[in-house]
Amino acid sequence: MELLFKMFITFFKIGAFTIGGGYAMLPLIQDEVVEKNKWLTPEEFMDILAIAEVTPGPVAVNTSTYVGYKMAGVKGALICTLGTVLPSFTIILLIVKFFWQYRDNPTIDKVFLGIRPAVAALIFSAVYKLGKNMQLNINRIIGAAFTVLAIVVLDISPIIIILIAAFGSIGYFKHKEKDI
Repeated sequence: MELLFKMFITFFKIGAFTIGGGYAMLPLIQDEVVEKNKWLTPEEFMDILAIAEVTPGPVAVNTSTYVGYKMAGVKGALICTLGTVLPSFTIILLIVKFFWQYRDNPTIDKVFLGIRPAVAALIFSAVYKLGKNMQLNINRIIGAAFTVLAIVVLDISPIIIILIAAFGSIGYFKHKEKDI
């Protein structure tokens, strides 16, 4: 019971204090789950993140669900998911109830303009930390560069890229197993 409470508080804190959602939450999730609480190794976190990326839904919610499941089964998954989404749900309800009338206020617009760079920095931080744990080599860097170009320049759907990468990886490792 103590672990479930700690997991709920951990993910509630992440959900409550991360502006920008999803990818902006990843460095905080990684810090709490891998560094502070040692619930996962960096490799396990990367694996869970890969699964969360290809699973429908917000990546931070999927990640928290998988972490919870790994730590405490279905109860853990429910507790971590609830901890992640409850702050956002509550904040949105409060905004709709009390602040919707101020949506066109120039000061509010300026506040959100000021928050955007912080959100971008959080996302960049997540990319940097994930890159450090990926054991990068020249082939992976080239693959990542081609992926970015395919998505940004050629406007190929990320879903297609993920499917190509998944099936390409299956084929690569099956071929590699035959050589051994």
